[in-house]
Amino acid sequence: MRLWRKVSGLVKDQNSIFIASLSRRTPLRNPDIEAAVIKATSHDEFSMNMKNVDRVFRWLRLSSCNLKPLIWAISIRIEKTRSWVVAIKVLILMHGLYSTRLPCVQRIGRLPFDLSNFEDGHSRKHEMHGINAFIRAYFAFLDQKSSLLCMELHEKRSNNNMMIMMHNLDVEEKESYSIVQDLVVVQKLQSLLDVLLEIKPLSDSATVPLVLEAMDCVMTEIFDVYSRIRNGISRVLSRINLFGKVEATMALKIIKKATIQAEELSLYFEFNRDIGVRNAEVCPIVEQISNEDIKELEEIINGVSDKEQKSDEMDRAIVVHENFGEKNDSKSNLRTIITDRWETFDEENGGCSAIVKYIPRTNPFEASLVPTNSINNVPVKPQELPDLISF
Repeated sequence: MRLWRKVSGLVKDQNSIFIASLSRRTPLRNPDIEAAVIKATSHDEFSMNMKNVDRVFRWLRLSSCNLKPLIWAISIRIEKTRSWVVAIKVLILMHGLYSTRLPCVQRIGRLPFDLSNFEDGHSRKHEMHGINAFIRAYFAFLDQKSSLLCMELHEKRSNNNMMIMMHNLDVEEKESYSIVQDLVVVQKLQSLLDVLLEIKPLSDSATVPLVLEAMDCVMTEIFDVYSRIRNGISRVLSRINLFGKVEATMALKIIKKATIQAEELSLYFEFNRDIGVRNAEVCPIVEQISNEDIKELEEIINGVSDKEQKSDEMDRAIVVHENFGEKNDSKSNLRTIITDRWETFDEENGGCSAIVKYIPRTNPFEASLVPTNSINNVPVKPQELPDLISF
């Protein structure tokens, strides 16, 4: 049975290559590219033909004009097959295509084919359940990744326009916008990681060489996505002192999600090591978020932030009061009072008072007193102020 499938697949591949060679070369079709795609996605169920995979990528690197003929060739190939082998190889080929990071690839958008309901047409349904599920999950990830790449391209363009519009905003508003943008990117990456973790063979019959080869590609992708998530969280938390309630709420959700995903990631790598996936031998480093950062985010959300604490400290004042009505030594009549409220002094017996704002510093003995003359309810005699306050 296996020998018959092998011979049948070989005949189908040769027939497809012959038909492709008869097609005319147009902006939408290229016989050489179609032949390379067919050879790269042959019916050989043991391995990918990497020589022809590299040939496909070289066509694309040669010119972005070859993208349309390549997408056409892949679409035709997948539409005409009901083979799980060809389906997995097409997905691996598309995965490699996105990994090239060529600008033209980002413009593809959603995948040009649909494997969300794929079922192998050459074997019994109950025998292929695990592989069919694997193909659907792999397709779901690539479809979301393709959409995300296209979205990132549009966001880069819109951000250029946004920077022009933000020219009149103050520094704090610009920083807030930047933080929210970074948080949104991390949320999208976490969503992508969720879809990635769904890709795995669900039965012993699905643990075949070609599936394990696809899993190696998935593992590489997980390392990349998780690294971007980790760097994104680190970059955002480095600006935690600039957070408002919105930013803190988003960041706290992301941190909770990251904690859950770290546990899932550990179990996922353990599962793949057990079935023999080579790239699962090394698990990515999982960094724990400090309790101090989590507590600070919760305080910001609950309305208790460093800014408010500093504001409370600024409400304190140092009041310097001198009674000029008495003839005692002036030094003995100077009193310094640290209070949490503003004090009002009546001008009696030629008395004079002044209020000076207290600006907290790391060193409390630094010269940090700034005279303030704009307080309406405190009488100040300008001509006597220099003699009143001496430092």
